[in-house]
Amino acid sequence: MTDTKNTPHDAGPAGAGQDGGIPAELSHCGAVVDKAIEYMLGENLPPLAVSSALLGGALGLLSRTMGKDAMQAMLENALHSVQAGELHPEHDRVGKN
Repeated sequence: MTDTKNTPHDAGPAGAGQDGGIPAELSHCGAVVDKAIEYMLGENLPPLAVSSALLGGALGLLSRTMGKDAMQAMLENALHSVQAGELHPEHDRVGKN
């Protein structure tokens, strides 16, 4: 059945599935976005333009599907990840050693 209320399925803390892993829907959406990014970069579009368009689209979708408080909490969580250095390439390299 289609979810017309746009509520997350099987989402626990921090978007984790019931087993603590990434929910299948999130994994699928992430794979589609990764392919779109790969395509746009393959078209030699500037990374800043690609990321700006994706962020703008995501913000537009969020604003249409959730309340202001939930959207603000999600954005604050993303900001904290940036401030903690979790989204910096150096963070990825350190985790792989």
